[in-house]
Amino acid sequence: MKIALYPETQVSELPEGIDSIHIVRPVTKKKLALLFKNSRISSVSMSASCFKRVSPATKSFLEKKGVKIEVKTERGRAISIPLKKMLNAIEMRRDFRSLREIEEATGIPKSTVHYLVKYSQRKKVKNGKSTIYLK
Repeated sequence: MKIALYPETQVSELPEGIDSIHIVRPVTKKKLALLFKNSRISSVSMSASCFKRVSPATKSFLEKKGVKIEVKTERGRAISIPLKKMLNAIEMRRDFRSLREIEEATGIPKSTVHYLVKYSQRKKVKNGKSTIYLK
């Protein structure tokens, strides 16, 4: 699982099974050390502007841990509908149910259901306060 990491993110509140992170804004070496203590992270990604602002100490820490650093951009806003509810709506649409029927069953507006079906290959989903990147 890949998650977004902000400077204000509480490491204790992160879900289990994290294998990679996307650093949205530069974080301290101390926060990364706490994160590495509890999970097995194999890769770290960040935007080019964030990479420029990350301290040399943090970069060397990641290199010593043998973590692959990728400079890339994860565009778009994360969808904030719960993942189970979203998958349920997409599955109902695949079963040829109308948008209004799905709206009544799930409580998701019909225009949002249409959007979810159209863009069901999104890469980011909001889970509570954290953002999860789907592979």
